Amino acid sequence: MNKYIVTVIDTTGIQKYIFGSNRLKENVGASYLVKLATGDWITDHNWINDCLRKLGNVYIPDVASNQLEPRIYQDSKIIAELIYFGGGNTFLLFRDTEENYAQQFTKLLTKKILVEAPGLNVAIAHQPFEWNGEKPLRDIIKYDLIKGKLDIQKRKPISSYPLLGLSVTAACVSTGLVGAETREIDGITRTLSREAISKLDIADPNANNYLKKIIFDENKIRKRNEQYDIPYDVDDLGRSENESSYMAVIHIDGNQMGKRFENYAEIQSNDQEFIIAMRELSWGVSQASQNALEAVSQAVINLINEDKFKIKDNYLPFRPIVYGGDDVNFVCDGRLGLSLAVKFLEKFEEFTQDLPSKNGKEKVTACAGIAIVKTHYPFSKAYDLSKSLCSNAKKFVREETDNYSGKQPIFSALDWHIASSSLLGSISEIREREYRVQIPEYDKIAHLNMRPLRSHPYPDEWRTWTGFLKVVNYFNTHPDHKDRRNKVMALREVLRQGKKATEQYIQAYGLKLPDFPNANSLLAKEGWWKDRCGYFDAIEAMDFYIPLEAEANE
Repeated sequence: MNKYIVTVIDTTGIQKYIFGSNRLKENVGASYLVKLATGDWITDHNWINDCLRKLGNVYIPDVASNQLEPRIYQDSKIIAELIYFGGGNTFLLFRDTEENYAQQFTKLLTKKILVEAPGLNVAIAHQPFEWNGEKPLRDIIKYDLIKGKLDIQKRKPISSYPLLGLSVTAACVSTGLVGAETREIDGITRTLSREAISKLDIADPNANNYLKKIIFDENKIRKRNEQYDIPYDVDDLGRSENESSYMAVIHIDGNQMGKRFENYAEIQSNDQEFIIAMRELSWGVSQASQNALEAVSQAVINLINEDKFKIKDNYLPFRPIVYGGDDVNFVCDGRLGLSLAVKFLEKFEEFTQDLPSKNGKEKVTACAGIAIVKTHYPFSKAYDLSKSLCSNAKKFVREETDNYSGKQPIFSALDWHIASSSLLGSISEIREREYRVQIPEYDKIAHLNMRPLRSHPYPDEWRTWTGFLKVVNYFNTHPDHKDRRNKVMALREVLRQGKKATEQYIQAYGLKLPDFPNANSLLAKEGWWKDRCGYFDAIEAMDFYIPLEAEANE
């Protein structure tokens, strides 16, 4: 029997669900609930797998054993099979029988989500198809499900609305929904809804135990007798009296990943090859993301072990929230945000260099947005800022590659913003208001910021992380600047006045601006190259940058 039903599962309003709260522990719990509800390759114990197994004889491929080959079409006793996780979706196959296993599975999963993760909305769509029939499985998934039924479902308004409560009920401090119980939070008795409670209850210890399997090497001997703790509160990221009171919220997203999956699917000749290809690609991305996250964690641990970074109460100053794919979010001490974001981009490229694609083996690039804000700045707003900054970096990549034309290689990039107070307006409005100036030597509006940057060196390009890093390290460590910090900070205001004023200031105080690799010599002489200032960003970031071991030796 060659008749099957393919099912796709997606979530709606996911960003609001995870980042709608300003409490880190709720964000962590929400992310873990999403992972349980939609599944991933990291753990076998998620609700997708659990609900599948309740149906009977099903096949769930094992990543560790590299089980790429689909089996449902070979073994008539198998009633359902997990195809793959990818792009935020989960894909499954069911036999098209009178038992209607696809519908049974949907009932089991949605009931589980309603009970265990109230407030999490999922969209599920089904489509009958024939194995290796006239219309291939890849086209059914792409056109009939994702761009068809699923898109229609997601655009439909949700018919039922949560009960906000009667006049005699108390509202949840996180969601605004009707309170279900009260709990002691931050020394205050607060009312919480079922949604908030479910996030808090799952976060500790489940979410941390899950994360420890990825970021800690259990076999490695550490200097401390006790393994580092993973924080649930932003105050545990390193904030202490008279020290840094900033946190960095980092959002990272792969470049053209949806297109990559589509292109790779198109060259597969049949349904069997399509499933193998999608598993191979999605497994590879998931494993690379885990490895990159582990490398970032190890970089933080090395700083601590070498007494280059002081921590609070044995807590790591670093907390992943969303991870396991090409969409990653983590929060850390504000002084580590830039370094750790670049480290992840570097390692993600390294671990994906042999990933399959339409053109053979190609690495995956990504963009990062880093929002450095006061520790108690509303977390949801900081996340929104990091997403906007990531979008800026992606726009920069599109412009530099002629809209991904193939003439120039796609690269990783990053953008950031340091907010010492509350933000007024979008990042584009902030840049227009605070980083655009009219200088005498240029007849158009000039840019004080050199951001966004390429994350790696590139021929004939000076706007790179390598060049920026060299300048920041020079300002922070060179005797000409380290002991004359007030002169360097004053230079930031002089740069606003243009090239001539900058050159005169440098000469008057006997300063020397460090060279950017691949830059015109006028940049170090005048502080500007055409309409871009090369040193404003570096001066602004001096207090918000701690080098990692590898960076310090560059």
